[in-house]
Amino acid sequence: MKIRTNQFGEIEYTAEHIIYFANGIFGFEQQKKYLFIKIDGELFYWLNSIDSPEIAFPLIGIRVIDDKYHEEKDCEPFGIVTMNQDILKTTVNLKAPVYINQTTRTGFQKILDSEKYPIKYSLFKE
Repeated sequence: MKIRTNQFGEIEYTAEHIIYFANGIFGFEQQKKYLFIKIDGELFYWLNSIDSPEIAFPLIGIRVIDDKYHEEKDCEPFGIVTMNQDILKTTVNLKAPVYINQTTRTGFQKILDSEKYPIKYSLFKE
């Protein structure tokens, strides 16, 4: 199978590459199937919608930021990154992480009920 993405051009994939989000991502509940993309040497991962290939979310592994971050069984937490031309204004959402289980190829997003985790955590500092 192939999709044409805005970010990566044409991508060839198989069913084994699909991450399924039963409830979608907040604000994009109708988008259930994504490709989880990692470019060698890049800091960010990407979730690219298969149903709407123009939709892609940059992600960062939250353990890079906080190695004691809230865990979910057999899942790795990722934060959705809000990019900015001014790199110092690039933020990551720690309040509503995306959890991905690489073995079952499933994911979900969860809002954490804690003031400890901000919606706009500055990813880069001067």
